[in-house]
Amino acid sequence: MYTTEHELVRSRLAELQTEAEAAARARRLYLARRASRRAERAVRRAARASAAVW
Repeated sequence: MYTTEHELVRSRLAELQTEAEAAARARRLYLARRASRRAERAVRRAARASAAVW
């Protein structure tokens, strides 16, 4: 009985770990995309500001 319960707990723990890793990857991807969009906007703002000076 103990072995079966132990295996169930280990299996569930592995599932939760996999889900946590997937969530962390998704969050990192989201943050990277957001940072990329911010950088693109900053480049466009800088180009406009530079063009306005000239």
